[in-house]
Amino acid sequence: MRKVAAEVLYASGDPLSAASLFEQVAKKLPKDRAVVVGLVASYAALNRAGDARRSAALLPDEIDVRLALAWSELVAIGGDRERGARLVDEVAADPELARSRERIAMHKVLEAIAARDDRDLVRSKLRDAGPHAGSVRPADRAFLGYLGGVALREAGMVDDARAAFAHAMDTEPASIGAALARRELANLGSR
Repeated sequence: MRKVAAEVLYASGDPLSAASLFEQVAKKLPKDRAVVVGLVASYAALNRAGDARRSAALLPDEIDVRLALAWSELVAIGGDRERGARLVDEVAADPELARSRERIAMHKVLEAIAARDDRDLVRSKLRDAGPHAGSVRPADRAFLGYLGGVALREAGMVDDARAAFAHAMDTEPASIGAALARRELANLGSR
């Protein structure tokens, strides 16, 4: 029951409560894929790269764990950008990547974040993600929109990032993607 509650809390934009429940469940089910993915993603959303790393060690070869860890390394405070970029490169060769539109789109957007020093490459990777992102659930589109906004912000395209965050919030307002986009948009206001 706690696993389901944690998944609902994360999906609805409460990664702190979700992380607490995922931690409890992980003590009993340390090899449960959904639990470990949820735990790593919750810590990534909380900017807790060290905790995301520790949690990812439970299932280090699982593709969704690796994608969530790459997100954390590239975006979270205390993340290791070089390690995140290497993870993104490594995941490209994983045959499991091609089995999911969500994974492909997230990978393309993570490539855009890793390419932050090359605005043209950032835009190209975001365009590559578009066809895959357009066919996923609204909550996943909102999350991908948040990540796209991060890529644009990291590349110095602040106005485009603002628009991406606003669009993510409109796509599925009660989702983790919208909550993270809201946070990033508020942080942009202070820049």
